[in-house]
Amino acid sequence: MVTSTRVSARRATGTASGDDARGAGNAERPAAQGGTTARAAAAAEFALTGGVLFVLVTAVRWVMASPLSQTLPEPHLQLTVVAVIIGTALAWALSSPWGRYSGGHLNPAVTLALWVAGVVPGRRVLPYVAAQLAGSLAGTGLARLVWGPVVGDRMDYAAVRPAPALSAAALFTAEAAATAAILAIALLLMSRPAWTRWIPLALPLATAVVIVTLGTLTGGSANPARQFGPALWTHQPVYWSHLWIYLTAPLAGAALSALVTRYRAHRSRRSPRSGPARWHGRRSETDRCAAGSTC
Repeated sequence: MVTSTRVSARRATGTASGDDARGAGNAERPAAQGGTTARAAAAAEFALTGGVLFVLVTAVRWVMASPLSQTLPEPHLQLTVVAVIIGTALAWALSSPWGRYSGGHLNPAVTLALWVAGVVPGRRVLPYVAAQLAGSLAGTGLARLVWGPVVGDRMDYAAVRPAPALSAAALFTAEAAATAAILAIALLLMSRPAWTRWIPLALPLATAVVIVTLGTLTGGSANPARQFGPALWTHQPVYWSHLWIYLTAPLAGAALSALVTRYRAHRSRRSPRSGPARWHGRRSETDRCAAGSTC
């Protein structure tokens, strides 16, 4: 969910090296080149999010709403297969040219967290979020067009809902915590140059774990775009009544994770153990990049 912003995140968390700073122009240039490039990046987010939603609905259709489900009678086994498929789709999206071009957020919570962390400029947040939500609608609708009425009649467009005994507060907490954990992994990997190569593997794996772990409890969404399109397509109150939680809880968890990361980076820069020269170098790079400059 985050690729081209890795170098910027290392600068925002105070860990960029000289080579990172020299290579930052390529990482942040899509946003700095003007409206045309920004629109192209948002279009990439739309296409990638729509593609992942199409894969998700397709996976649920063939694994959980077809005769194949009889070979996997246990819900956790079905969720595991779906999680592997979704994880593979996310790994491809993150590694694809479009994913590298836009940053591969595919999740409004990721975009918000990277803005809070000082990685993504504010002007990119609303276009990205709008593109991701529109992509969710389009990808779900495409799955309905391809696979027919079964998508709506038997599987409710793959929309998720909480377990009957789960309260709204518990649902909010679980979804927020899951998203916070995913973003904590992302920001940690982005803070060390040697670790960034693991992002296209670690984040899809973390998402798959959330799906398997919370699938029977909350649905394992951890992404407003994952629930937005399916819930709107279903036109059913049972999904609409909890939609606000599925939209806001991941945003809250992601923002909290980013705030903690930024606070720890601030404390690290101000620590006397860092030394005056090291503190100054990190501070200047952070200030320039947080302001949207090409470093």
